[in-house]
Amino acid sequence: MDAQTPERMTLGKSDLHISPLGMGTNAWGFSRRGDPEKQSVFDAALEAGINFIDTAEIYSMGGSELTVGMALQKPHAHVIIATKFFPYPWRFIKSSLTAALRSSLKRLGLPKVDLYILHFPVPPVPLTTWVEGLADVYEAGLTRAVGISNCNAAQTSWAHDILRRRGIPLASNQVEFSLLTRKAERNELLDTCRELGVTLVGYRPLGYGILTGKYKPEDLPARLHMRTVTPDDLKKATPTIELLREYGQKYEKTPSQVALNWIICKGVVPIPGAKNPKQATENAGAMGWRLEAAEVEALDKASDSLL
Repeated sequence: MDAQTPERMTLGKSDLHISPLGMGTNAWGFSRRGDPEKQSVFDAALEAGINFIDTAEIYSMGGSELTVGMALQKPHAHVIIATKFFPYPWRFIKSSLTAALRSSLKRLGLPKVDLYILHFPVPPVPLTTWVEGLADVYEAGLTRAVGISNCNAAQTSWAHDILRRRGIPLASNQVEFSLLTRKAERNELLDTCRELGVTLVGYRPLGYGILTGKYKPEDLPARLHMRTVTPDDLKKATPTIELLREYGQKYEKTPSQVALNWIICKGVVPIPGAKNPKQATENAGAMGWRLEAAEVEALDKASDSLL
């Protein structure tokens, strides 16, 4: 790959070509006067080679989509936008998914989205209803590809089969995945996605920031305590973080970049957030190189004690 050529991969069996690392926008709100900082983050991500941007209608109750939509008003080439449908309790019929997507498109200022995702398979509405709804919006030309999120291996296979009968590929499944959360490797989900040609997308890839190496057990931010992360959790993660630092020195990368690269080496697409342009650029530094197989295995073993 030429140094000037952005790294790209195919999302599932769709026609979408994305960077092997995306950017999540779940913390993005909305200001009617615009948000220059978020625009600069968006621009920095694209400039660094990231073209896969993930949002959802539930993020800031539509605020994230509005902010992404404002950022898109500035001309950009080949940006891949993913957003999600949230199955609120009052949504019972599949046509509500179509209506929700049309509202998302208005907020984004787009005629169609690149990837539309079922956010959660929430009862009592059966998964089949929402997957059929995804097929409907695909056939209506409102999205270029469809995906699911927070689905296990059995649900992924089920969704894949429902869509296959209508000649539509299941492009992705988005779940939590990091060195601290490797459930997808333990419950056959990652293997199932590989067998079906479905791309696994990993959110929260830096484990609430623990894998950045910036925090100490005795000085853990209150916001992490609120998310049930304890000083003891950080102590247990110390050997893994030290190994991230070691490999970071070898490759001239930060612990965060090594942690994200480990995910990429697993064939999973991490979607870290970014508070500022510097973070967006740093995240992008996880692309364009790969850890050696033995190093991936060593990180696996180091993180085994955290599972």
